[in-house]
Amino acid sequence: QVRLVESGGGLVQAGGSLRLSCVVSGRDLTAVNMAWFRQAPGKEREFVAGLTWRASTRYADSVNGRFTISRDKARKTVLLQMNSLKDEDTAVYSCTTKDVRAVSISMDQTEYVYWGQGNQVTVSS
Repeated sequence: QVRLVESGGGLVQAGGSLRLSCVVSGRDLTAVNMAWFRQAPGKEREFVAGLTWRASTRYADSVNGRFTISRDKARKTVLLQMNSLKDEDTAVYSCTTKDVRAVSISMDQTEYVYWGQGNQVTVSS
């Protein structure tokens, strides 16, 4: 019933910007916590950014100040604006939901329930 459809990935020059979107079906974003994770080749999947049902945010240290997570006014789409992209940002990015409200964002992927299909972001220098 819950569907997460990601878009916006692609190839971008180092220092450039890219915006990912995640359209959420079956849930209002005021009812759940959301997050973005990423996984680079040969590395563990890691937390990138999260958004609570009240629109509080949390970021990994590696992206803090460069990435911004937000939601649209219709409360159906989660956005990840990525600026000043670096080679190390290259990864498959996945949108996910905890599927419940929580006061704070967890960085533990095991606490998230539904996942999008993954979206490749490649940064070239």
